[in-house]
Amino acid sequence: MPATPTTTDPLQRERDHLASSRAALRAMREDVESLDLRDVTGTWVSAAVLHNQIEARIAALADLSHTPLFFGRLDYLHPISEELSEGGGGENFYIGRRHVHDADGDPMVIDWRAPVSQPFYRASRTEPMDVERRRRFGYTGGELTAYEDEHLTDPAETDTSSALLAAEIEKPRVGPMRDIVATIQPEQDEIVRSDITGTICVQGAPGTGKTAVGLHRVAYLLYAHRERLARTGTLVIGPNNAFLSYIEQVLPALGELDVAQATVQQLVGHVEVRGEDGPESARLKGDARMAEVLRRAVRAGIALPTEPCVVVRGSRRWRVPVYELIEIIEELKAREVRYGAARDALPQRIAHAVLLKMEQGGEAPDDRVQDAVARNTAVKAVVKECWPAVDPAKLVLRLLSDPEFLAACAEGVLTPEEQQAVLWPKPGRSVKTARWTQADAVLVDEANDLVQRTPSLGHVVLDEAQDLSPMQYRAVGRRCTTGSATVLGDLAQGTTPWATASWPDALHHLGKPEAHVEELTKGFRVPEEVIAYASRLLPAIAPGLAPATSVRDTPGSLTIRRIAEGEPADAVEAVVAACREALEHEGSTGLIAADARIPVFAEALAAAGLPHLAPGTETSADARLTLVPASLAKGLEYDYVVLDEPAAVIAGEPDERTGLRRLYVALTRAVSGLTVLHSEPLPEQLR
Repeated sequence: MPATPTTTDPLQRERDHLASSRAALRAMREDVESLDLRDVTGTWVSAAVLHNQIEARIAALADLSHTPLFFGRLDYLHPISEELSEGGGGENFYIGRRHVHDADGDPMVIDWRAPVSQPFYRASRTEPMDVERRRRFGYTGGELTAYEDEHLTDPAETDTSSALLAAEIEKPRVGPMRDIVATIQPEQDEIVRSDITGTICVQGAPGTGKTAVGLHRVAYLLYAHRERLARTGTLVIGPNNAFLSYIEQVLPALGELDVAQATVQQLVGHVEVRGEDGPESARLKGDARMAEVLRRAVRAGIALPTEPCVVVRGSRRWRVPVYELIEIIEELKAREVRYGAARDALPQRIAHAVLLKMEQGGEAPDDRVQDAVARNTAVKAVVKECWPAVDPAKLVLRLLSDPEFLAACAEGVLTPEEQQAVLWPKPGRSVKTARWTQADAVLVDEANDLVQRTPSLGHVVLDEAQDLSPMQYRAVGRRCTTGSATVLGDLAQGTTPWATASWPDALHHLGKPEAHVEELTKGFRVPEEVIAYASRLLPAIAPGLAPATSVRDTPGSLTIRRIAEGEPADAVEAVVAACREALEHEGSTGLIAADARIPVFAEALAAAGLPHLAPGTETSADARLTLVPASLAKGLEYDYVVLDEPAAVIAGEPDERTGLRRLYVALTRAVSGLTVLHSEPLPEQLR
């Protein structure tokens, strides 16, 4: 238990503890920096590994001035066991983003992921979990300025909402996404601390914090299973680079630096994407049936021998008859092992057959002889003829360019009309010059896995998962076949022609049909007035989903403004004026518009002297306005949003339902206020 400060001012005592904790963290960092590795024995490899570990530890102990060391305190009714409290046996514990101890090893701040910290998120008046008092702290510019107490076991105290909690949730957003470690709610905490052995799927309405929950789950798993995940690795998959840039600071703020981030396209980057599919072609290429087409294509070259294999060694000739070769090949085909693994096994199997004949002939061959026979020219010739090497990219190139080959592989799987839609309009000449599309790259990845198994990670977080095709789910699933996954998404925000219809379907394609699905409907980010307005679209875009609610009742957060008919410039000027108005408030502003209208607004904002950023670029005090194409708005959030012309957002999509879903996304990006401007009629659901 921390030493009790001598001052009688409660707020000053907490400030003193913060100062002492920062000093202790600096001492911890200095201790690591002072380590002398020159006398450490071992190879240069082990020395390099140790050096990297030390550097990572130093980085993890950084004291970020904008990130308070602790945000809460728990006062227990009874002492906590030493094992549970990370070595502390006291009754009060400060809860923060990382563990900090003093010179004697006693904890000054407890990591939020430790078991003793869990009641900070879960304790209530009905179930206090032995907590007498929960204290929350308020900060301004890194300085501790306030605290707020809940006496969970005092029947005389009324149950009121936390003003500091609300202030933290509503704090203006400038810069990348922040962690929510100080505001995690009980239902979120339950997901965060779910066991690593199971895959969990979170259906989350806008503003429910599903992305933050997924990131904090990674941080928790790294804390609870660090050695395991250090060996197997973790990966966060987002929909685009703008989204990844937005979330990239969350895990480092929690002291976790070794988590890779990628988009699905980066995962399957075997070929250079230079082309674009039409909606129907992309949908068919993303269909799970393409996996069977590719399986047939990969194995299409397998042939049965017509001549025996004769191996010459010294003065003797050893003959493996045709029927034995056929048996070997048929057995390998029946086992359904990876194509490349079977091809590697084939020469050894033929060589083993030769060794059996050598033993019958009175010789005593060993493993070295078998390896030599496997490398024999005659054996290699059989393998080349019967089980030829497959280049995944060349195979897909042929499949999409050769109608006869596609027809043979897709017989009974795709109709002739579907086959025609999948074929390239202009056949590709080579892997390098072909105009590969994003869907094609996923097919190459599937073919690559059919030839050689894709390595598996320990845990994968897949965000905005509702937009993936079945083949993309398979690509992600290959990365966690022996690990677990956290799947995050919202069926109402599916904005691709192949968007998933249900989570059971998606999880089946992911290879995790046993995953548990959790639904988050209580919003903390989007004001109630805004989410209620956007939820009018749900019956048309996702009739099975319950509408979201919000804990934030912010009157006046929604403005719908009709622009009088006139010149197009009038509408643009009205949008620019709305941006100026939004920028008068503290925090970030996002101008969301249909993709086709972005160049017009970029020019208008520049002419008006309003500096603006592209999505994913970190906002600052000098540049708080981001110009956002509607297609990139998903997953982003801004304090104030100006939404231009909903009808244009809808018209920018291939069909009305997808357009309404895109509009639903755009309507739910605001944290404090939303202004919708339109000159064309709003969709009937919003009138």
